[in-house]
Amino acid sequence: MQADTPAYDLDIRTDEKRIRASLADAARTPFWLEDPGRPAPLPALIGAIETDLLIIGGGYCGLWTALQAKEQDPSRDVVLVEGEEIGWAASGRNGGFVEASLTHGPENGARYFADDLKVLSGLAEENFAAFRDSLTRHGIDAEFEEHGSLSVATELHQIEELHADGGRFYDRDELTALVRSPLYRAGSLRETGAALVHPAKLAWGLKDACRKLGVRIFEHTPVTRLADRGRTVRATTGMGTVRARQVVLATNGFPSLLRRNRMLTIPIYDYVLMTEPLTPAQLDEIGWHGRFGIGDCSRQFHYYRKTADNRILWGGYDAVYHRGGGIRPEFDQRPETFARLADHFLRTFPQLGDIRFTHAWGGMIDMSTQLAAFQGAAMGGKVAYSSGFTGLGVAATRFAGAVMLDLLAGADTPLTRLRMATKRPLPIPPEPIAYPAVQFIRRAIARSDRNGGRDGFILKTANLMGYSFDS
Repeated sequence: MQADTPAYDLDIRTDEKRIRASLADAARTPFWLEDPGRPAPLPALIGAIETDLLIIGGGYCGLWTALQAKEQDPSRDVVLVEGEEIGWAASGRNGGFVEASLTHGPENGARYFADDLKVLSGLAEENFAAFRDSLTRHGIDAEFEEHGSLSVATELHQIEELHADGGRFYDRDELTALVRSPLYRAGSLRETGAALVHPAKLAWGLKDACRKLGVRIFEHTPVTRLADRGRTVRATTGMGTVRARQVVLATNGFPSLLRRNRMLTIPIYDYVLMTEPLTPAQLDEIGWHGRFGIGDCSRQFHYYRKTADNRILWGGYDAVYHRGGGIRPEFDQRPETFARLADHFLRTFPQLGDIRFTHAWGGMIDMSTQLAAFQGAAMGGKVAYSSGFTGLGVAATRFAGAVMLDLLAGADTPLTRLRMATKRPLPIPPEPIAYPAVQFIRRAIARSDRNGGRDGFILKTANLMGYSFDS
């Protein structure tokens, strides 16, 4: 490969017949949700009930909030309602990367949370440790593996970035001791603050732990309306109502029940592939015997990790916004992205040229313009909300739950004083502006990756206005 040739570009260059063969038998369902330990859904709410705390949303954010609420006060009555099944959305089909960072990395943190960076760094470490300890304390078998993460440079200009990564630097030759790819130019291994989990098992384990502590959970119970009733909040569901003294909104990328928050996030679709289990000989070919996850340094980046049975999950690069901000089941499938991901996988690991992908799927994540979550309160402090995790929510959702509980308590704490809990991010432009603007920015990001990482006028202007973008 020539020094100035981008490792990945927008054109499929692997033999198309090979790509089609690799995807021919791939199921279009999330691999994680096929686990035989998947629990049966709980009954929906029918009728009227009352509670101290109502949590709307049964993903990681809602589950972690419910768990911490009961740990803080076992006598508090907590109800959690989920519109579908626990873990059916982003929490059950993500890559399973657990990152300590609460700010989408140090560079983004310095940009948006400069005054809070020192506090946030300490809080991130505490939250990561508490995440780990909670799994042990509650007996949650989420296949937690703490072996660090490897960042790799696939372009020359990314090498300098890796020197400042804070991990152990590996030049091109040294990196072959960890993993081998003709596209790699250097790497940096961070051994702390990063782990892997089976995402669906984490969601199901949190569900079980919450129930053991007395949380009442209702599935297939979408909330359609919230109304302020003075000392309480009334939530209307499909077949019932809940009157609660306090409410947590943990619906993330789905349209907020608070109208004022609906322009603060945008639904972005992310896609992944899962290979068949690799044989010992195949693992020897690529030299990837460690259990660390990997990500490359491009703006349009790939993330990949091994499963317990040595499959490789390969995702990222494309980040797709559908016109009008639509969230539909059919958007979970995007053949052109699956083909692009397969092509990029085969370029990264040509040693695995006969590999087959057993699963290909996608799903919605919530993105905010600051690339990190925000929290706040509404309805006179009776409602707390959190959203905007932008793909880094596995551990950050636990922290968000703690922030929301402090907000509901009306407490002045280090958490409630943070910028992410006191200021909302810039809003997303409304349609019909949003769709062409997102496509415009995506093309600018692709040009930046092909141009040595140098931002053009469009990205520089957007950054000056306070808008951040990433894949």
